[in-house]
Amino acid sequence: MNKIAMKTPLVEMDGDEMTRILWGMIKEELLNPFIDLKTEYYDLGLENRNETDDKVTIDAAEAIKKYGVGVKCATITPNAARVKEYNLKEMWKSPNGTIRAILDGTVFRAPITVKSIKPYVKGWEKPITIARHAYGDVYKDIEMKIPGKGKVELVYTDENGNETKELVHNFNDAGIVLGMHNLNKSIESFARSCFNYALDTRQDLWFATKDTISKKYDHTFKDIFQEIYDNEYKEKFEKANIEYFYTLIDDAVARVIKSKGGYIWACKNYDGDVMSDMIATAFGSLAMMTSVLVSPEGYYEYEAAHGTVQRHYYRHLEGKETSTNSVATIFAWTGALRKRGELDKLQDLVDFANKLEEATIQTIDEGYMTKDLAMISDLDNITITNSEEFIKEIRKRLEKKM
Repeated sequence: MNKIAMKTPLVEMDGDEMTRILWGMIKEELLNPFIDLKTEYYDLGLENRNETDDKVTIDAAEAIKKYGVGVKCATITPNAARVKEYNLKEMWKSPNGTIRAILDGTVFRAPITVKSIKPYVKGWEKPITIARHAYGDVYKDIEMKIPGKGKVELVYTDENGNETKELVHNFNDAGIVLGMHNLNKSIESFARSCFNYALDTRQDLWFATKDTISKKYDHTFKDIFQEIYDNEYKEKFEKANIEYFYTLIDDAVARVIKSKGGYIWACKNYDGDVMSDMIATAFGSLAMMTSVLVSPEGYYEYEAAHGTVQRHYYRHLEGKETSTNSVATIFAWTGALRKRGELDKLQDLVDFANKLEEATIQTIDEGYMTKDLAMISDLDNITITNSEEFIKEIRKRLEKKM
């Protein structure tokens, strides 16, 4: 069998712990036998990030700008315990946060559905994609504990020294206060990424804030989305026969629960953080959740939505068997390969990505799955596989499709 050729490399970003082990298995069993795989490789494992003073992460993000498409393995964001464990020079920042800042992207997360695992919300028939604005709000806030009686004000000083003040609160006793911000430019990028992704996937787009309460902050999000939609996307949406829909966040939650799914739900940063975990859990498992970072300039970065599976990695180091779910990592590769094929007009590469996804779902539906899926599956006859066996079962079915 001739291997499928590639024109342009993918940016490949290796990662940490058990997902790094799975990364190698996936390439060996599911990719290299079928594709003449071209990648520009960056090792984002924590040891190499430490050795390069995290420059490797910046280089990887710049490479995505050059080549347009990247695929990333899960990585460790170190805390104090990790600094000690890996003898780090410092507590390096999240690679995902660094890459998002450089690409100015929006994160889209969608569940991977299989017949034998039913959503906890019975009415959901199609996946729901969460689009999370990955900048600002409480994630870049400034907080203060107020010890006692006094006044807190919000003060803006322009470049000429002129001040504008708003009273936050007159405190009569101890309390707390926070200040948070966002940028019009970032909100505009968020909106365009959402509209473009909706057109790309032919799905309706919902957006929700609490503009009735937050009449300046949240209302600015609403106004920017509406203005960009009216001026740049309304005709494109009508031509594609898809809808842009705005509502309040509490109304959106009620509508989501009553819906059949099959749309993109755009959320501000905190809302998206919470709702993506809710959607993942309600559909079955965070290990069955895709994640793609899309920038308005047309850069794409694919990864699994979950972490490095630390507990399984320690078992692996002890020589013990693991049953680690590799589905989301496989779908990170298929998403990147499909996009690469679309951009380079390589239908064979697009078809391969589709067949690999079909083979993965077929493997689960035929009863071969990792332990985490077996615990929530409706099937009667289940074979629980270890990490490597599961990938080899997928390969059997992929070979037949090729």
